Amino acid sequence: MDIKYEVKSRKSFNEAVESLKNSLSKVGFGVLWELNFKDKLKEKGFDFDHNFKILEVCNPKQAKEVLDRDLEVGYFLPCKIVVYQKESTVFIGMVRPTGLIDMIGKNEISMIAKVVEKDLAEAINDAAN
Repeated sequence: MDIKYEVKSRKSFNEAVESLKNSLSKVGFGVLWELNFKDKLKEKGFDFDHNFKILEVCNPKQAKEVLDRDLEVGYFLPCKIVVYQKESTVFIGMVRPTGLIDMIGKNEISMIAKVVEKDLAEAINDAAN
């Protein structure tokens, strides 16, 4: 299994970002923070010509459940979803929560990771179309 989940979108970069925010709310996730690398690097004096945005997202109920079971899983929170443009194609993707949990062998919370991954993949697919 690939560690990342990624889909192509026919939408513009900005449309994909806005669509993703709407789709996330439908599956119980909120956006906690956004980082636009293009703008941030320009602000620091570096030219970066690619649209590349990271959204940190969270479902509070699932985050609490995971942290109640194992605080160390907090290293993976909040979940990150990336929207970027390569040439004329926009991509939306994430690192699979199940892959992260598998890497540290936390089987007792793998079911939560599966639910989170399913919900986030649904939001990504919805946003991309």
